[in-house]
Amino acid sequence: LYDGDCPLCEREVDMLRRRSDERGGTIDFVDIASKTYSPAENKDIDFETAMTKIHGILPNGSVVTDIEAFKKAYEAVGLGWVYAFTQVPPLRVVAEVLYNIWARNRLRVTGRSDLDTILSEKKVCGTKRT
Repeated sequence: LYDGDCPLCEREVDMLRRRSDERGGTIDFVDIASKTYSPAENKDIDFETAMTKIHGILPNGSVVTDIEAFKKAYEAVGLGWVYAFTQVPPLRVVAEVLYNIWARNRLRVTGRSDLDTILSEKKVCGTKRT
């Protein structure tokens, strides 16, 4: 799951999508910002929850979040080495802390409204996902 309204997220997804397509479509990308996003089709992960941190749904149906979601995505496109350092417990902790800082601040860093405003706008537009 990714936020298609996030310019940095979109850039990373574009790179991952190209690599996935080269390997026969190893990842199904789902844009949570799309008007057609359906929590029911995505392990009941609603828009608000998905906006707080990255979620990945593995082929076996299990859900991974945070650094583990990135690790699985990069492994699926042949770039597992990028997150190999997270196998070292202290480095994994540092990576998780840094990701959590990013996740809390990504809207502001990318020049977007805060989550409450985004949720209000979706509700006004009649597209809030619950």
